Amino acid sequence: MTTEAESLATSICALADALAGGDEVLVTPIGPVADVAARLAQATTAPEIMRSDRFGRMVTYRADLRRDVVESSLPFRGVFDITWSGRRHVIMGAAQLDPFGNQNIAAIGDWARPTSQLLGLRGGPGNGINHAVSYWIPEHTRRVFAPSVDVICAPGYDRFAPDDPAGRFIDIRRVVTNLAVLDFDTPTRRMRIRSMHPGTTLEQLGEATGFDLGAHAPAPPPTRVPTAAERRLIDALLAATT
Repeated sequence: MTTEAESLATSICALADALAGGDEVLVTPIGPVADVAARLAQATTAPEIMRSDRFGRMVTYRADLRRDVVESSLPFRGVFDITWSGRRHVIMGAAQLDPFGNQNIAAIGDWARPTSQLLGLRGGPGNGINHAVSYWIPEHTRRVFAPSVDVICAPGYDRFAPDDPAGRFIDIRRVVTNLAVLDFDTPTRRMRIRSMHPGTTLEQLGEATGFDLGAHAPAPPPTRVPTAAERRLIDALLAATT
């Protein structure tokens, strides 16, 4: 049986893999798990990327030194220059995600009188367009993976008509959960299962998702688990965040 720690390490590895091979220069990880994944990528598969920190700097992570190295300052206006050029990758969360990647972090229920007030739109609209986006969902449930979202904060693939050129600015790379890795590499840009974490079954994933993830024959491949060296680094980085 896969432990919670093993599942988390696999998810972090999947998020790091999503950063490899792209043309981004700046990664904005929102939350400690996303930050660990970005550090792992910098130390292994994507040493060319830089990470934004909360102090207005661009930093790299060197595993041999076990610390961040400040490369340059990053004034707020500089973030927009990188964003507009499409060379940014954001890893953020979601209270709701629908089959086409529309994200909600604002409120649950009617906008005028929500049953639950969340963060508000915050950076969702700007973080969700014109550059790569990935999502980290720590608990894969029907409450998160809903047929439709109550408020659209970051847009999904169905928000634009096929002939609308603005649609080309949507780039949702991965949705990583505690159960699986999902993506939108389908003709209709509808969410599908890319891989399943070890120990996850199709039945379990279907029960935890509020919409159809498509037919799979054969079953999707297992998510890559971290190597022994990656696992040691992940454990050390997680320990440093607590």
